[in-house]
Amino acid sequence: MKKQELIHLHGLLAEVHEQCEMWEGEELDLTAYDELGVRPTSIHKSKTDHKAAVFKLATGITSGLEAPEQERVAPHAD
Repeated sequence: MKKQELIHLHGLLAEVHEQCEMWEGEELDLTAYDELGVRPTSIHKSKTDHKAAVFKLATGITSGLEAPEQERVAPHAD
């Protein structure tokens, strides 16, 4: 993947992050992402930095959206 494509993906994930926070009503834990200090607008950062940021951001989003186990309901016919 090219650097420009990674930056674009980084920006898209940042938008997904904002939407998830609006839908869930709570802030996702993205401390690992924040510690990197790489944002989609940080175009001077290296491709490797953006790749790490994309993985940290995606991991933070998916772990924050994991639904708790719900009790299974037995199927029945109407």
